[in-house]
Amino acid sequence: MTTDGEGRNGWLSAAQVYLHPRVAAMLFLGFSAGLPFLLVAGTLTAWLKLADVSITDIGLFALIGVAYSVKFLWAPLVDRLPLPILNRVLGRRRSWMLLAQVAVIAGLVGLAGTDPAAQLFTVAVYALVVAFGSATQDIAIDAYRIEAVELSRQGAMAAAYQTGYRIGILAAGAGALVIAEWLDWEAAYRVMAALMGIGLVTVLLIEEPERPAAAADHDRAPGIAQWFATAVVGPFVDFFERNGKIALLLLAFIGCYRISDMVLGVMANPFYIDLGFTLTEIAAVTKVFGVLVTLFGAAVGGVAVARYGLNGPLVFGAVLLAVTNLFFAGMALYGPELWFLVLTISADNLAAGFTGTVFIAYLSGLTNVAYTATQYALFSSLMTLPGKLISAGSGWVVAQVDWFSFFIYASGMGLPAVFLAIAVTRRRAPA
Repeated sequence: MTTDGEGRNGWLSAAQVYLHPRVAAMLFLGFSAGLPFLLVAGTLTAWLKLADVSITDIGLFALIGVAYSVKFLWAPLVDRLPLPILNRVLGRRRSWMLLAQVAVIAGLVGLAGTDPAAQLFTVAVYALVVAFGSATQDIAIDAYRIEAVELSRQGAMAAAYQTGYRIGILAAGAGALVIAEWLDWEAAYRVMAALMGIGLVTVLLIEEPERPAAAADHDRAPGIAQWFATAVVGPFVDFFERNGKIALLLLAFIGCYRISDMVLGVMANPFYIDLGFTLTEIAAVTKVFGVLVTLFGAAVGGVAVARYGLNGPLVFGAVLLAVTNLFFAGMALYGPELWFLVLTISADNLAAGFTGTVFIAYLSGLTNVAYTATQYALFSSLMTLPGKLISAGSGWVVAQVDWFSFFIYASGMGLPAVFLAIAVTRRRAPA
């Protein structure tokens, strides 16, 4: 049995993993990854709601997020294709990050000059450009993160990434909403485009990670047919060979883990506005306070992985995601009380931060460094694709029932993830 002193020392020793020098870079890269996400998701739905776009059309905008869910389709290019000139100057990972960031900035500037009430299709096109660029950036950043340190530090890297990501969410959520209320939406999106410069500077300052020997061997494979077999087919074959009979179970688990959270998320801002909260209140509680809670949850998740491994935190996180959605159902009954909003956001964002860190570390452990970008893109795409497709109907569900029933439905969508988490962790630990 461990004494209290030994327990404290164990936690302190585990927490020192955050002092690794590469963690700082992940903070800024996480910011660059998190900033675009809300600008084509929650923040955009708030803009659409205030522009009197129908709730059904707002729900359909969740399909923009499918770009994040099919990024495995072009991940082999990011994994293997060197960009002319940029590759020689920056290296494989950094050159793709830079190109993707330029695309995000171009899309945000385009969105800034549109009017959703009169140019809804144009808004969708620019949002798709942002999502495509952001998803491509994610592929390159995830590959960098996995290749930069060994598996034992992946929990800390995931937590650092989540911290930066949530600060980006804070800027794109609270920052954009407050700017929109004080000035206008055009100014909000132009400021967000300028903030992407943080990612550009980071890419120029960090060092390219060393290519793993196995990946370097694959890079030298001659011919188009051999390249296709290595870059596209190889990652899938490798995953099924390494995981055998439980490969399909793992894929089902990955696909179900965040469905509950994503089904609810697309309707969160319209729900707050319907209840009568102002944009400033939404920004202060759900974005500023909520991000702080998420950062705390992410840090706890990183330490939990270092202290207890992945299995226990993985199951606990699946339960958290399902249960905390019930707080929204309670708020739908109770009404627009600020204290209830604080309570709900505390529970929801604590769960989001904790599970985000744990699940990223879990997916990293499933990845073979010979196929880093492609396999992680496959996992992260599968993690979001079912949720994105199902969440596209969230607006229709709300229109058919009511907010309380919708949140009960969203919570119930998390039960398969709980059962699958138990099944997966009983069978194996990540490789």
